[in-house]
Amino acid sequence: MQTLDPLTPAAPPGALASPAVARNTDAILAVLRAHLPERGRVLEIASGSGEHAVAFARALPLTSWTPSDPSPEARSSIAAWAADAALSNLGPALDLDAAQPDTWPAVDVQAIVCINMIHISPWAANEGLMAGAGRVLPDPGGLLVLYGPFREADVPLAPSNEAFDASLKSRDPAWGLRAVEDIVALAKAHGLHLTRRAEMPANNLMLLFRRVG
Repeated sequence: MQTLDPLTPAAPPGALASPAVARNTDAILAVLRAHLPERGRVLEIASGSGEHAVAFARALPLTSWTPSDPSPEARSSIAAWAADAALSNLGPALDLDAAQPDTWPAVDVQAIVCINMIHISPWAANEGLMAGAGRVLPDPGGLLVLYGPFREADVPLAPSNEAFDASLKSRDPAWGLRAVEDIVALAKAHGLHLTRRAEMPANNLMLLFRRVG
């Protein structure tokens, strides 16, 4: 689930654009380059507009990138960006709801990437994400990558994140910044262990989890 903006002049016909993508793509890509398997198959959860999927598939040509989103509007946007990019390693978007892991299509992947969903979704989506990742990622070594703003024990929350959290909760009380400790505990319950915490621009984090049986 991702907040999308209306069509912009830079987007191909039928596509949506998210301003955050232009700001965070390079920083996220640097971490992905360092940790994704060079020739791995990657499932992206909650791909939103599809701009990240195109950018990462283009930058990582030996990977096979599969976007997904439960929103028909988002999947249409992903298809528009993908058609414009014409990348052989970018597959069609799956209709996949993180909150319902039992309904996920069969996938054969080495890594799952989820950007800016954890805080813009109910807790059930996080539970479903971990359950689904724990089931489909290979054991050992399967990789789950999360990106977004989080709360951390004993780390003061940046004023911008405090305001963002309040804004999210005003839109939906089930949304909001999650505590890293809660996400780590949930992941561990599904055989996924935190192996890296990377500080990112604009008070965001990337959390990398590995599948451990």
